[in-house]
Amino acid sequence: MDFNVKKLASDAGVFFTRAVQFTEEKLGQAEKTELDAHFENLLSRADSTKNWTEKIQRQTEVLLQPNPSARVEEFLYEKLDRKVPCRVSNGELLGQHMTDAANDFGPSAPYGQTLIKVGETQKKLGTAERDFIHSTTVNFLTPLRNFLEGDWRTISKERRILQNLRLDLDACKTRLKKAKTAEAKAAAELELRVAQTEFDRQAEVTRLLLEGISSTHVNHLRCLHEFVEAQATYFAQCYQYMVDLQNQLGSNPPPPATLPVLQVVSPNPAEGALNPVEVMPPSSGTRKARVLYDYEAADSSELALAADEFITVYSLPGMDPDWLVGERGNKKGKVPVTYLELLS
Repeated sequence: MDFNVKKLASDAGVFFTRAVQFTEEKLGQAEKTELDAHFENLLSRADSTKNWTEKIQRQTEVLLQPNPSARVEEFLYEKLDRKVPCRVSNGELLGQHMTDAANDFGPSAPYGQTLIKVGETQKKLGTAERDFIHSTTVNFLTPLRNFLEGDWRTISKERRILQNLRLDLDACKTRLKKAKTAEAKAAAELELRVAQTEFDRQAEVTRLLLEGISSTHVNHLRCLHEFVEAQATYFAQCYQYMVDLQNQLGSNPPPPATLPVLQVVSPNPAEGALNPVEVMPPSSGTRKARVLYDYEAADSSELALAADEFITVYSLPGMDPDWLVGERGNKKGKVPVTYLELLS
């Protein structure tokens, strides 16, 4: 019990001495041992590494998981040392909704068939995203976290010890200056030599840790290359999936929207009634076109098409840009632009 009391009293005395020394330094009433320029540069470089590593880590986490609530959930699971539940990606969920919708509308209908194709591609995109997130977390985020939670904590601890020993050293220098008697000076000189030795030893330990930041940069550089490789692979996969989907959809283009026939009303002199009369404005800029796909006319205002035949086409004022007027011999009617290859 007496030992504990004495230790607490000793610790309190040391803390008080350091507090007095720190306060007097801030007030300009005491001298402060300055570290050499190389050591200060090492400290500055270490602080910059820590600050930028934190920012890069946080923003990478936002990139991989934009949902703040999901990030908090993953953080809690990690702190509890529990496995994060497997979460369906947004792309996979969208793909499943499209597939379910296709089954509801009819998978054999044009809309249903397209929903299935697009839905399967969305699932592939979602899987690719999941693989990218996993690869980036393991090969890029984890090393950054390990530095902040491991090496940086060790560096911070040793720096605090060095700061305390520096305060002890300067407090010893102050006591030596204030010593009046030879006995007091001898005791102060002995304390100063011990404090100097401890400070120098701790400064060397801290310096070695700070110089290890160079190795940290090398490790993070390797991780950065792996992040870029994972990102390039992810985007290349997404691009290929979309190209494949475009090729699938290109072989079966959607039918164009129906264009209403432009009509005016004129009196019928025989019956005195009003009858619709189709208006056909004069044509301009006729050109040849090759038909890409068979097209069945929906009504008498449209022209049926056969793949690989050639027709003459032109537009009319106010006409829907998805349609042209097509002529083949003495037959004329509206034709969808998506079914044509316009020739110069």
